[in-house]
Amino acid sequence: MSDNEFLLKTRAAQALKLANSMTKIGQFLFRYRNVLGPVLFLIALALSQPGSAAIAPQLGTVLSIAGAVLALLGQLLRMVTIGYEYIVRGGKNKQVYASNLVQGGVFAHCRNPLYVGNILMAVGLALIVHSYAFILIVIPAILFTYSCIVSAEESYLLGKFGDEYADYMRRVNRWLPRLSGLGESTAGMRFNWKRVLVKEYNTTFTLLAAMLALYWWSEYIVGKSSELPSGRTIAGIFVAWVVLYLGVRSLKKSGYIKG
Repeated sequence: MSDNEFLLKTRAAQALKLANSMTKIGQFLFRYRNVLGPVLFLIALALSQPGSAAIAPQLGTVLSIAGAVLALLGQLLRMVTIGYEYIVRGGKNKQVYASNLVQGGVFAHCRNPLYVGNILMAVGLALIVHSYAFILIVIPAILFTYSCIVSAEESYLLGKFGDEYADYMRRVNRWLPRLSGLGESTAGMRFNWKRVLVKEYNTTFTLLAAMLALYWWSEYIVGKSSELPSGRTIAGIFVAWVVLYLGVRSLKKSGYIKG
């Protein structure tokens, strides 16, 4: 065996070992994925002490705007995805599970558009805080978590759907959405706005509240600003949020809006 062949086999073995490790980690993280995000954010907030950002006000404003755009873009991607083709990613008994292979709508352009949306939202929220601790903890942790979870899901889907999923992997990117041809992929499909409302109202309201809360945190805690919003302003925003949230929730629970 030549040195080149030995090196290639060694690298292949290392890559396989790494993939297997990520799959095992992903299987574990999948069980707790709903609580990982909040826990990471709380840890980052605890480390974001007053003045820890040390970022120029001008740059802080740019980061806040960029973060808001990214977060809303991530939520928009989730809404468009779910509106055209819904996929159940909740698993079964806290394990990766799929009853069928979804390939239509946005899934014809990206294999994990919902996860991409989640990543954009997490990165956006981290930029809104523009604390070094927040950016250096949340963003790498989120990227690692979803990389492992996707590795676990791909392993499961390859085992269940075989060549069909392997062909899907060859045709469609794992992360970067292909924008061309989206109109053709959704032609003849009905955008189910009721399903979007039922499935995404909680995420949307939570995102909006988090964006505002983290912006205040960055301005008045991390940035050490002396100005605070009035109690009347905070109360008004809170009441409006609660009324809208409970209104949509009641429409869902009553069955008036069904996805």
